[in-house]
Amino acid sequence: MSLICATDDTGGPEIFASLQGEGPSAGTPVAFMRLSRCNLACVWCDTAYTWHFDGDERQHRDGKTFDRKANQVTLEVADVAERIEALGQKRLVITGGEPLMQGGALADLLALLPDLEIEIETNGTTKAPSHVDVRVDQYNVSPKLAHSGNAAELALIPERLDHYAVDPRAWFKFVIASPEDVDEVLALQRHYMFKPGHVFLMPEGTNSATLRKREEWLAPLCLKHGFRMSDRLHIHLYGDERGT
Repeated sequence: MSLICATDDTGGPEIFASLQGEGPSAGTPVAFMRLSRCNLACVWCDTAYTWHFDGDERQHRDGKTFDRKANQVTLEVADVAERIEALGQKRLVITGGEPLMQGGALADLLALLPDLEIEIETNGTTKAPSHVDVRVDQYNVSPKLAHSGNAAELALIPERLDHYAVDPRAWFKFVIASPEDVDEVLALQRHYMFKPGHVFLMPEGTNSATLRKREEWLAPLCLKHGFRMSDRLHIHLYGDERGT
């Protein structure tokens, strides 16, 4: 089988080594693989080149669309595995887009990488096939709040959130743009009873100044409600760039 990868600035697949910038693994050296395509459309998405292709009328705040051919590359799973192994890392972060949309090919890939720890970043609307799930060490689940622009019936699927809420491998990361967004997280926390300590609030932003400004009011809210706060380390280190 083959995987549809996002492209880096050279037109090659976005497979690279870096430090994880967000969530419970922040600061960990990892290999990254970014897959293309997403079933949601966040208006503030910083990887819109994975889904907002020419002709896609879903909204994004930049109003920019991307040429599909230039921003996708299809590779056989054996080729992908070879590229990942060449990075020499112990942990693989699979991100997107929504990577679980390519669950079948992911199962084939992970079978070729038996020694790697596997971390998957997902929007929480999809289910990993059993042959993928058995290999996953950590899920970073990022349910999309109302300010993302996605309808709740598409972004917050009760069956899926119930599933992740009881999975000890699942951590929840909510993108926060205003203090009112935290009220929505609190309502979800009460309803789904996410595990204590497994909820991160992360400021929305693609530059250090915006992140720092929002962290000034987000930090006290995390302290008040017992949530953990996630920075975006890669933004401070590299900026809003592909392959970082």
